[in-house]
Amino acid sequence: MKKCVAHIISKTQLCEGIIDMRLRTEAARGARCGQFVLVFPNDPSRLLGRPLCICQAQEDCLRIVFRISGRGTQEISELHTDEKIMIEGPLGNGWDVSAAAGKEVLLLCGGIGAPALLQLAQDLCSIKGKENGPKQVRAILGYRDASMKAFLAEDFKEHGAEVIIASDDGSIGVGGNVLDAAKQEGIGADVIYACGPMPMLSAVKGYAREKGIPAYISLEERMACGVGACLGCVVKTAEKDGHSHVNNARICTEGPVFDASEVIL
Repeated sequence: MKKCVAHIISKTQLCEGIIDMRLRTEAARGARCGQFVLVFPNDPSRLLGRPLCICQAQEDCLRIVFRISGRGTQEISELHTDEKIMIEGPLGNGWDVSAAAGKEVLLLCGGIGAPALLQLAQDLCSIKGKENGPKQVRAILGYRDASMKAFLAEDFKEHGAEVIIASDDGSIGVGGNVLDAAKQEGIGADVIYACGPMPMLSAVKGYAREKGIPAYISLEERMACGVGACLGCVVKTAEKDGHSHVNNARICTEGPVFDASEVIL
């Protein structure tokens, strides 16, 4: 984990406010699905990096797909191909791929949660049917409406996942959120992986508890340092931390991926 220079090799706008950027960087070599990087705006007045999930990583290429949500990400989105930017990472703990062995897997992606699950879908589909792989991989991608252009849905399909699309207003796919779609389509699972807004993850946690299904969730949260020093991104936990003896965990270091049963949402 260290700061390094990343070279922008491509940039695409997937839909209004959603940017797909590919970086050439040594940080890609050690990245695992579910981790994130800190991306530092070139403006020296902005000292803190913006935590952006790793969408895909291969050899020396890192893909990030992010929403413009403030001045920092706006500045990052305005950079061009062949420009350089500082990043730090990979950071955090990722998805437990081993939990999917022999299971029917359901990926629940709410809005900007989809990028955090694409590499997982790719990794799981690459070992599907093998001794250490899943039996089946389904992904439900939830969007606000058709204006979001079902971004990344084709990427999930290309890697072998069975994809169902849902939208809040019913303008594309199944009307409703990702859990509504799972219920309407009669989709079951042996294990769930989910990323999206906190209300969605709270509902996923409740659904998984009710059905007795193991669930892993990636928490989206504002971060400052990204390395656990500032304690600015904590989540309540069911058990006390063995070191601090409080019911808290740092999303940037103990997470962003948690067993849903271990956190209180």
